Amino acid sequence: MPLIIVTGGPCSGKTTRSLELKKYFEDKLKDSGQNVEIISEHDAIIKAGYDRNVFYADSKKEKAVRSAIKSDIQRRLNTRDLLIFDGSNYIKGYRYELYCMTKLYKTPQCTIYCDLPVECAWLWNDKRIESDRYNREIFDSLVVRYEIPDSKNRWDYPLFAITSEDELMCNEIYKSLYEVKSPKPNQSTQCPPLASTNYLYELDTITKDVINAILSAQRLGINNDIKIPGSNVTVQCTGTPAKLMRLRRQFLTYSKMQQSGIDQIAALFVQYLNKNL
Repeated sequence: MPLIIVTGGPCSGKTTRSLELKKYFEDKLKDSGQNVEIISEHDAIIKAGYDRNVFYADSKKEKAVRSAIKSDIQRRLNTRDLLIFDGSNYIKGYRYELYCMTKLYKTPQCTIYCDLPVECAWLWNDKRIESDRYNREIFDSLVVRYEIPDSKNRWDYPLFAITSEDELMCNEIYKSLYEVKSPKPNQSTQCPPLASTNYLYELDTITKDVINAILSAQRLGINNDIKIPGSNVTVQCTGTPAKLMRLRRQFLTYSKMQQSGIDQIAALFVQYLNKNL
């Protein structure tokens, strides 16, 4: 899915803008059969059983939920449908990890920055029902922590900054996602293409591609349900690089004796990993 990252300080209108985007793209893509989905950070916090003030006061809870959201995004990424990530996304390093992920799966992304003065945001917060409000300490803390996106950063580009008075630039956002070339993967995450029909060569290359995809996902903090690019299989959990390489060598030895179709190698190798990890 092309990915829209919605970001902003507390009570800056992120969910409102996410819903606007969803409605626009559902109308725009209705004849194409494409889906439009929202992944909500707030929903993930509730699902984890946390009050938002307790959640943002505990870095361990934050890290766990961010990792779960990142895994959810990784499972849903493809080049066809559209995914909208509605969250604070206040850490630029986290936005960079999402950028690397979209490059790995060759799907475009853009960033929507909800820019609202702190005083206005606090007034909006005060109007919420009590269970949805930030307390003053957490609100101020999130304002201080927030790392404003910058269009000069490749992971924030293209960047659309909007205030509460602005109309959402839906047509420009659409063009940034659907009228551009797919991004090239980083060299560190790219799996080399197949170059031969020789079985042993293909076996070596495909299994190496699978390992590279797993290691790339691990570098992004994803350690389970890893989707392998170019196939419909997922690695349920991971091990250390040394263990992955040992299992790969074992699979190579077995497969050289029991050859299968080239198009089945990735699925069989992933099945082998899932059984032995």
